[in-house]
Amino acid sequence: MRFVHLLAILFISISSFAQNYYLFVGTYTSGKSEGIYVYRFNSSTGNAALLSTAKSQNPSYLAISSNKKYLYAVNENGTAGEVSSFLFDGGTGQLHFINKQSSGGADPCYITEDKTNKWVFVANYSSGALSALSVNADGSLNPVAQLITHNGSGADKERQEKAHVHSTVLSPDQHFLYAADLGTDRETIYRFSPEKKQPLSDIKDSIVSVEPGSGPRHFVFHPTKPYAYLISELSGTVDAFSYTSSTGGLKQIQRISSHPADFKGQKGSADIHISPNGKFLYASNRGDANSIAIYSIDVNGKLHIKGFHSTEGIHPRNFMIDPTGHFLLVANRDSDNIVIFSINQQTGLLSSTGKQINVPNPVCLKMLKM
Repeated sequence: MRFVHLLAILFISISSFAQNYYLFVGTYTSGKSEGIYVYRFNSSTGNAALLSTAKSQNPSYLAISSNKKYLYAVNENGTAGEVSSFLFDGGTGQLHFINKQSSGGADPCYITEDKTNKWVFVANYSSGALSALSVNADGSLNPVAQLITHNGSGADKERQEKAHVHSTVLSPDQHFLYAADLGTDRETIYRFSPEKKQPLSDIKDSIVSVEPGSGPRHFVFHPTKPYAYLISELSGTVDAFSYTSSTGGLKQIQRISSHPADFKGQKGSADIHISPNGKFLYASNRGDANSIAIYSIDVNGKLHIKGFHSTEGIHPRNFMIDPTGHFLLVANRDSDNIVIFSINQQTGLLSSTGKQINVPNPVCLKMLKM
């Protein structure tokens, strides 16, 4: 009997440990922020505790290597954009700086790494370019190996005066890279060949255009079905696409607003994510809305609005869903808080937990299982 009791205690202890994740927070450092913050997040309770900080200038977007050893951050420093590499100590929760390289452009705002741990890709917003940097076995970065500059402009003469690459997203099979360009209203598709010295190449019918004046920003693939979704900042809309994995091709199947039908204020949509179970899609709205739009996803990949929820803060630039799908965390940049909401597993709707993390100018959230 005692043995069974001990096994039960051990099972509970292991389960509790498995519920913990590292939460990494990228920030803007023009105010009181020091750089990157690392927390312990419990996906059973929604509680978070600060573990460490790492100094870095404007680490506004983060990426975690697939081998869980390294973290990469863009340094959004105007014309002198950079990318920093850190070694992550999973035992202590500490980040240790390795090196940094030029991002190859101005105001880098997005970074992603491939699953081979050989390449990182960066979107340089102000210079309208994307860059590829190779990664060494020790996690250090090499100088830019490939730089692709977009050309063109859009209907909005103030915001779309030239190209503005805003994200670089790899396809689920890692065969293609998708670059959303806010300035030209295009999603450009590149073939990714990790063995080549310049890993990106053009493909036939590689440019997908959306409605003029949209301002494409972030892009996400459905976790199990052949669909993808694009959030546009200027129009406050989401475009849904069917996705052909063999060619990387996209075919638009829907365009839907991320705001209520009677919304009259300034729009400024930012981020987009799908719940791990693939049932719901969420989009963040800044401007005058400061809200999360909630959609269900039907069997044909189309979205149906379920509702809107306040972010309980100002300027939700980025948000994330924890890996268990039970919590949605919103980084409200201008109110210095990360608000934690619970997700109804049946309806997808959000409810307040009353819990938040106070951190200066949070703009990017990433998690890693402990």
